[in-house]
Amino acid sequence: MTDDTRSRGRAAEAFALAHLSRHGLRLLAQNWSCRLGELDLVMLDGDTVVFVEVRYRSHQAWGGALESVNARKQQKLIRAAQLFLQKERRWAEHPCRFDVVALDSSSPRPEPSWIRNAFDG
Repeated sequence: MTDDTRSRGRAAEAFALAHLSRHGLRLLAQNWSCRLGELDLVMLDGDTVVFVEVRYRSHQAWGGALESVNARKQQKLIRAAQLFLQKERRWAEHPCRFDVVALDSSSPRPEPSWIRNAFDG
């Protein structure tokens, strides 16, 4: 992964965080890493713990941002979320959901596609 790609990824995460915060979600963790992978954003929506995958695509050659969250990626996120809840016990009894914030660079001023409950865990 190039520095430019990392930079665009960080900018997309910051953009998504600002968007979700404007809609009342509160940040619990960002770029939470474990042996199973990374959770981009972990947020609280009311009493619901929300695991947010942020996807950015600069071109559509291999599909858009939303399509890139395939079954394999979903399983990886589910396992990482389970580990997060084991390590952060105070959130373990809260309801949870998985959201995806997808950004495609095809528009001059990209508006994120925020898919709540994008998949079941």
